[in-house]
Amino acid sequence: IPACLSCDGCLSEEETLKISQQSLEEVKQVLALNKKCDVSKHKVLVASVCPQSLPFFAVKFGLDVNEAAHKLCGFLKSLGVQYVFDTTLAAGFSILESQKEFIQRYRRRNHDSHALPMFTSSCPGWIRYSEHVLGSLVTPHICTARSPQQIMGCLVKDYFSKQQKLSPDKVYHVVVAPCFDKKFEAVREEFYNSLLESRDVDCVLTSGQIYYLMEQRKVSVEELDSVPLDQVLGEGGDVALVRHDGRGSEGFLEHIFKHAAKELFGLEVHEITYKTLRNRDFQEVTLERDGETLLQFAAVYGFRNIQTLVHRMRKGRVPYQLVEVLSCPGGCLSGRGQAESEGGRVDKTLVQQMEEVYCSLPVRLPELNPTLHTLYQDWLQGQDSSQTSKLLHTHTQSITMEKSGA
Repeated sequence: IPACLSCDGCLSEEETLKISQQSLEEVKQVLALNKKCDVSKHKVLVASVCPQSLPFFAVKFGLDVNEAAHKLCGFLKSLGVQYVFDTTLAAGFSILESQKEFIQRYRRRNHDSHALPMFTSSCPGWIRYSEHVLGSLVTPHICTARSPQQIMGCLVKDYFSKQQKLSPDKVYHVVVAPCFDKKFEAVREEFYNSLLESRDVDCVLTSGQIYYLMEQRKVSVEELDSVPLDQVLGEGGDVALVRHDGRGSEGFLEHIFKHAAKELFGLEVHEITYKTLRNRDFQEVTLERDGETLLQFAAVYGFRNIQTLVHRMRKGRVPYQLVEVLSCPGGCLSGRGQAESEGGRVDKTLVQQMEEVYCSLPVRLPELNPTLHTLYQDWLQGQDSSQTSKLLHTHTQSITMEKSGA
């Protein structure tokens, strides 16, 4: 949907202004203020790096992904960033909450016409298109789990800031993402605390913008310190990077599919077989038992395929219980904040290299991540608490526009 959003036709003046502030210049200003004498204006800078951004730096640096992450961390800290996190932890929360919601929706499917299909909610391009163009046809079907980016925002501004005994407005949170559309998400009203005048994510910079800054400053990768990423819980020692299942994105489809197979039908699924339909970006996965189809999920990436999906939805011909929807063809690794060449086209060689790097990371199920279990208890007071509902979920709304304004 970048092709849809790039016209900016659905942006208000206020949104345009807010997004224009999501820039390197803004971050440089915060860094500059930290060097001035007036301590009251100083902020603690935190950077959270999306796992799909790290393969970009690995390819550009010519290093393996763990070493590239250390060099990136070294660069960010040389600028004056105090903490650098990887957002895989937040993605784990998002996956677990999406799994839980899918099971709930599946169980009420017979008396709630909006329960299924469930559409994933991690892609801001898709969410914006749904709200502004598709409206109530789609929005009730969108999973309420916050995206990894916005859960990371909560982790940093709610949990981490309390651990550091800081007011959230004293923390400046930068996210490094593969995608420009993440900037739209960061400025959404529901992720802004008006009392503290603080956003969960203050600024989104793309991988390409960070790399441009390195080039601007003539930074040599060899000269950079290798600095391990920080851990949200503050435990010492370097922790090797892991990823979630999936084809270069966060793997919502695969995790929810395996979880649902076990939870609903008692079936263990180890390997998922994708069946390509229209193209590589429109694939489906089926769970069968004794010739009966139990589950049918789809991965739908890119604007053209999304339009096909919506067309079928209008005709009531969507057989899927869950659809993982991403606006970028090829998924998050192909985000135009890192995969575009200077001519504006996707650099296919770069994307292929990034896919290889990403797939080299070991997979870890979020269910097996002890840090998540600790945070559910210590931060959220349990998996089914009101805190979990408040901080890990949100709601999309129909804001369909007049045709003249679209």
